[in-house]
Amino acid sequence: MSRNNAFMFSMGLIAGVIGGIAAGVLFAPKSGEESRKELRDTVCDLYDKHAPQIIDAKKQALESIDLVKYKLERQFRKMNNSLKSKKMAKAKELEDSENGNEHEFDY
Repeated sequence: MSRNNAFMFSMGLIAGVIGGIAAGVLFAPKSGEESRKELRDTVCDLYDKHAPQIIDAKKQALESIDLVKYKLERQFRKMNNSLKSKKMAKAKELEDSENGNEHEFDY
């Protein structure tokens, strides 16, 4: 399994476990205070057991975000430079055509 697939699987697994725990606690026939305490204890236990995986998943997510940000910024610069060069070419074309017209009527 590639690193990206393993990362996506672990993120899905963590999200599923957290969602299941939250749903189970919220729909349990207990008082709000008991439910909140149980949810807090369960989440803390889950974090303690899976802290290295959570930290690794967070690191991989931030690296992926940085990579996407870099690629988007690079594409934006390319498009911006392309637009600038097209504008410059159009301005040069207009300038040449204006200069050409002046020379036609120069006696």
